[in-house]
Amino acid sequence: MRGVVMYTPGDVRVVDRDDPKIAEPTDAIIRLTATCICGSDLWAYRGVEPVDHQIMGHEYVGVVEEVGAEVKNVKVGDFVVGSFVISDNTCEICQAGFQSQCVHAQFANAVAGTQAERARIPLADGTLVATPGQPDPELIPSLLAASDVLGTGWFAAAAAEAGPGKTVAVVGDGAVGLMAILAAKQLGAERIIAMSRHKDRQELARFYGATDIVEERGDEGVAKIKELTGGLGAHSVVEAVGTQESFMQAVGATRGGGHLGYVGVNHEVQIPGIELFFAGIHTLGGPAPVRRFLPDLIQLIWDRKIDPGKVFDLTLSLEQAAEGYKAMNERRATKVLLTV
Repeated sequence: MRGVVMYTPGDVRVVDRDDPKIAEPTDAIIRLTATCICGSDLWAYRGVEPVDHQIMGHEYVGVVEEVGAEVKNVKVGDFVVGSFVISDNTCEICQAGFQSQCVHAQFANAVAGTQAERARIPLADGTLVATPGQPDPELIPSLLAASDVLGTGWFAAAAAEAGPGKTVAVVGDGAVGLMAILAAKQLGAERIIAMSRHKDRQELARFYGATDIVEERGDEGVAKIKELTGGLGAHSVVEAVGTQESFMQAVGATRGGGHLGYVGVNHEVQIPGIELFFAGIHTLGGPAPVRRFLPDLIQLIWDRKIDPGKVFDLTLSLEQAAEGYKAMNERRATKVLLTV
């Protein structure tokens, strides 16, 4: 089969890889219908994370081709959406709604490499969710978004306790930030402030429910949020970037007693303990437990109540993956969908 491998930073190739095979009775083999490039993949692409012939991809939808003897929840022929974290969905931590911290958690890019034609998904019963039927083609981008960016944005908004009567500020206008705006709107937020300097992303942010746009960053961005909220700051803040500036901006924009949901994959972020101490805010974040939200998100998409697929602004074939990485790295694309 064909699959994406990152040889070294900036060197992405589509190569022949071995076809996946059932290794454990809890495995499933799926033929990918669509996959995509994640903003977090760019850390390795830019050399921030070490990479050496890494199979790539952790967002995926497709059709089940084969299942192990112990798989009960999905069957051959099902169209499925999978979380980017493999989980059993039965341990105490999973049952508490934190499947990304499952006692058997593995990241899909490490074991499956879903930027490929086919993939082996361990713990299929706990990781995959079947759609109500075979989806119409126009729903596939939205279902793919549910595999990571929609679920991550939803977790961020939920962690920030976005809801009726709340003002939500979203730091970051990439795919996850835009999905957090969608989620905040669906959760009933009264006001949603998108922090963005890019006109095309601002338009999409407004489509998903943003009521205000703030272009300032850092201390100026915090001051603008305070100005828009009567000097108090936002009730709920989402951090969806992962840099020092963005995280401290998010802390500063959260009002005392407010909630910060952070999902930006960070590198070398140093949180000054004294600033966090005196901020007096609630914080919750990390890798999103997408599996917790998948059944509800799939149904919302199936019923055409949300359209997260609009976050994909460039579609390429799997064979063009290198161009997709380049486009996202150069900010010519927000999120790249790869057809398989």
